[in-house]
Amino acid sequence: MEEAFKIAGVAVAPGETRHIELPIVRLYTDTEMAIPVYVHRGRKPGPTIFVCAAIHGDELNGVEIISRLINSRALKSLRGTLIAVPVVNVYGVLHQSRYLPDRRDLNRSFPGSARGSLAARMAHVFLEEVVAKCDYGIDLHTGAMHRSNLPQIRANLDDAETREMAKAFGVPVMLNSTLRDGSLRQAAADLGVRILLYEAGEALRFDELCIRAGTKGVLNVLRHLKMLPPRRGKGGIEPFVARRSGWLRAGDSGVVNHKRQLGDHVKKGDVLATIADLYGNELDRVLSDADGIIIGKQNIPLVQEGEAMYHIAYFHEPHEVLENLELLQDSLLPEENF
Repeated sequence: MEEAFKIAGVAVAPGETRHIELPIVRLYTDTEMAIPVYVHRGRKPGPTIFVCAAIHGDELNGVEIISRLINSRALKSLRGTLIAVPVVNVYGVLHQSRYLPDRRDLNRSFPGSARGSLAARMAHVFLEEVVAKCDYGIDLHTGAMHRSNLPQIRANLDDAETREMAKAFGVPVMLNSTLRDGSLRQAAADLGVRILLYEAGEALRFDELCIRAGTKGVLNVLRHLKMLPPRRGKGGIEPFVARRSGWLRAGDSGVVNHKRQLGDHVKKGDVLATIADLYGNELDRVLSDADGIIIGKQNIPLVQEGEAMYHIAYFHEPHEVLENLELLQDSLLPEENF
């Protein structure tokens, strides 16, 4: 019999499913706080993967993705071990805030420390108890407040195994993203854990297409890793890789009239938005600085000078990316059972 797998001292044997409360520091009201952890072990051996959401407490699409994932009938055939963490930043979710009570960003606090700040202690516990026990990981994110992200995978695409995982996920855009100091991806890479970051949607909102794409994408990765049986007769989307991207910023403050939307193919010089004063007089135009696809966009129709408005990923063949976005939408029919 394979040795039991433990998180927070709780053993999970092959074939078992457990819901574990991973203790973190207490509130000053003496209230115990814990990170909810779902562990499902297949009867047969295989890799160990974690899927986590809400490292930023206002990014909620991933919470629903994990809910659908752990209730998927496909997991009955799981090989290896799945660790699903629907809420990492429990404090942030309680306050519907990106940050912790000490105003620190948990995703800039890894690898953390057992004797550091609140953020450092949470990062340390999560890294030691979850990430360090895995071979792979998928970190689920959304855009910030009033900003939406097109479904996309960000990862170290220079690593062949990570690139194949990213391709298997099945969204049209893959962005080669450098590792940031203090991020979960950086800390995981230091431990030899290959990790994908899924970005889709907007903070404090559920987006059904983004949720379905994320749920399907995680299951696709599990199949790619041979943790689930392959699906027969299902052709995947061929994603395109962006090696660079950039934000376009407002040249003036005022009222925004958006001309282009998330997922649009744009050419250099295209007008993406106009900015006017309160009387309708045009103050500025936001122009595309190169050919590409809009993968991130500000939603609120008010802007301050210098504020980021459009995130553009630059491609050699943007028309084909647009076609694959349409294929993704067609493949996510409401009646499809994952």
